[in-house]
Amino acid sequence: MFKSFFPNPRLFFLSVVVYSGICSFIWYSYNEQIGEFLGFDLAPAAPVIGLGHFITDSFLLFYLYYFTCGALFAAFWFTVANHRWQWWSIVGSIFILFSTYFSVQVSVAINNWRRPFFDLVQNALGGSASTGTDEIAVTKSEEAIAEVSTDLYDLILIFAEIAFLAIFVFVITRFFVSHFIFRWRTAMNDYYTAQWETVRNIEGASQRIQEDTMRFAEIMENLGVSIVDAVMTLFAFLPVLWALSVHVTELPIVGEIAHPLFVASLVWSVFGTGLLAVVGIKLPGLFFKNQRVEAAFRKELVYGEDDEARAQPPTLKELFANVRKNYFRIYFHYMYFNVARMLYIQADNIFVYVLLVPTIAAGAITFGILQQILTAFSQVSNSFQYLVNSWTTIVELLSIYKRLASFEAAIRHEPLPAIDQLAT
Repeated sequence: MFKSFFPNPRLFFLSVVVYSGICSFIWYSYNEQIGEFLGFDLAPAAPVIGLGHFITDSFLLFYLYYFTCGALFAAFWFTVANHRWQWWSIVGSIFILFSTYFSVQVSVAINNWRRPFFDLVQNALGGSASTGTDEIAVTKSEEAIAEVSTDLYDLILIFAEIAFLAIFVFVITRFFVSHFIFRWRTAMNDYYTAQWETVRNIEGASQRIQEDTMRFAEIMENLGVSIVDAVMTLFAFLPVLWALSVHVTELPIVGEIAHPLFVASLVWSVFGTGLLAVVGIKLPGLFFKNQRVEAAFRKELVYGEDDEARAQPPTLKELFANVRKNYFRIYFHYMYFNVARMLYIQADNIFVYVLLVPTIAAGAITFGILQQILTAFSQVSNSFQYLVNSWTTIVELLSIYKRLASFEAAIRHEPLPAIDQLAT
């Protein structure tokens, strides 16, 4: 699965983690010194509203730093472990990471836009909640109405510019990722078909090469981008949420703590992830077994097309009974899993509002800041809740991984995994 596409996968992914950690440490510890040395102005300033957000000196420095680090990493692996798919697996991965990070920064730019826009809306509506439109027209001069209207239209135009950029980046990223994943599937297909004589006796071998590699690629296309997006969102929005915490003085029950929004999002997300992991622990094995019983039933039917002695009703009835039994097990375990998952998701919809009740009641924040907090908290908590939001897909991927692991074992002339030795 990985050896076919990446050079020396174990060392490669270990080097990715270590190198990323080193580069991140250098960036967050010394970016000001690096910027000063290269002549960039990184002095703190108010957030830039609009497309100018992406061409500030801090962003230009990041672009330079990222592509320098990426080029050095690619050059190292090109030298020490030349691989057929290295341009796609290494350089392609570097591009996907950058485009995903840029997409997240588009969300940050929109969040910066929320404060002036909604503060302007609040000011325009101030003191008029209980009055009619005719009275508003009387209490405001035409000049004031025109000025506010112009400011609102200007901010809406800025939002449109950011939105069009978001659409462009999204389309380009998804287009490239689709090609990236199909190359990965091609690499797996070439690798497994070259080993056909070794793996052909594995149960459902043809299905595993054709269907499982296809499903693995499809899931990785969505799941892989999602996890990268979750990590990049954390990098982008954690500082935002940390900064916005200054506007929240206390939390219900807990009272005053340092950086309350950041701490609350972390605790709540870890709780949800742990809850779903425990409740859904049986699902990967059941999905794997489901693929096996379905494959056995399908295989007998295929044999019956060419051999009249095969696919007899008693045999098919027994094989389908195994299918039925496993599906009913899945339905049962998914029932209580979905109860826990939906309870958590519904509670998550109002959790941040519960946290902000004392702050809102005290009138300590504006409507614009409230919108920023809601968005930042949602982005951070959703990133931490990656397992919660993607658990069903992760379960399916794990079951496919277990099936393809049998190929890896057969190719290495090792015993099959224990779960593949069990009777259906």
